[in-house]
Amino acid sequence: MPIIEQSEYDFPSIMHRNRHVSTIYAALFKKFEVPGYSREKIELNDGDFINIDFIENNSKKAVILCHGLEGDSRRTYNNSCAAYFLQKDFSVFAWNNRTCGGEMNRLPRLYHHGAVDDLDEVVQFVLKKGFEEVYLIGYSMGGVQLLNYLGWTKIDERIKAAVSISVPTHIATSAAELKKGFNRVYLKNFTIDIKKKLKYKAAQFPDFINRDQIDKITSFDEVDQYFTAPLHGFASKDDYYQRVSPEFSLQNITTPVLIINSLDDPFLGERCYPRAIAGDSAYVYLETPKYGGHCAFPLRNSTYSYAETRAYEFFESSDWAVH
Repeated sequence: MPIIEQSEYDFPSIMHRNRHVSTIYAALFKKFEVPGYSREKIELNDGDFINIDFIENNSKKAVILCHGLEGDSRRTYNNSCAAYFLQKDFSVFAWNNRTCGGEMNRLPRLYHHGAVDDLDEVVQFVLKKGFEEVYLIGYSMGGVQLLNYLGWTKIDERIKAAVSISVPTHIATSAAELKKGFNRVYLKNFTIDIKKKLKYKAAQFPDFINRDQIDKITSFDEVDQYFTAPLHGFASKDDYYQRVSPEFSLQNITTPVLIINSLDDPFLGERCYPRAIAGDSAYVYLETPKYGGHCAFPLRNSTYSYAETRAYEFFESSDWAVH
């Protein structure tokens, strides 16, 4: 039932009706000032740490922002979203996955789409501050982590709702999509950044990471088969894709969550639009605008994007409150 057939985001400017223009503009050219965050380093049980940037603006309501692959708390989409929710009188917590946010972590482990243990550390950090209502927003990989968290974890009743934006709900088809045509430009940029981190890790931990394999990386196949899977306890790339794809955990979600995936997203494969699951769920809402690109959704005559304005609207809605 919660399939939103008619998205309000149907008429961006003509320029932004091109998927690549929207995506590249949002990633490279759109600028948004970083909020005046405080930062706290959270020590983890395994001896590592994560950094959380935050502004406590309201003692009752908070939103947690989850960034995408090779992103961090201060990416433009996070800055825009944080500013919007601060304006709406929310406290904002933007966390950094391990190796992200300008400081390399201590252990061989990096981050991945199923790193819900680290997200739970962030959630517990926020809940301990006494907020009555906590909301989650995730972009791309952060949206995967968010959905897996909701599907795999016993959720505190103070977590009221979530929004997952431009999210690859089926990782294998998304990875395959990035090998096609112009999409290979995005893939190349990702692999350049990932290689740099892996080389750093190989120098730190030569017994864990094979330096020679790093230069052979051309796609996510090599990244995930030779590094992501073995470093994080998965049997293989295919095992990793199967176990961390939200397609297989969405049916377990009992917290209201809105998925916003544009139909022109160059990162998303055909199985990243879980209509059947949303149609059968009382909690998983699916909105598929015709346009929007990847983590873009620019609005005419506004510095904000449709993603954060829609997320706020969903959080304030009474439609899911009956659950």
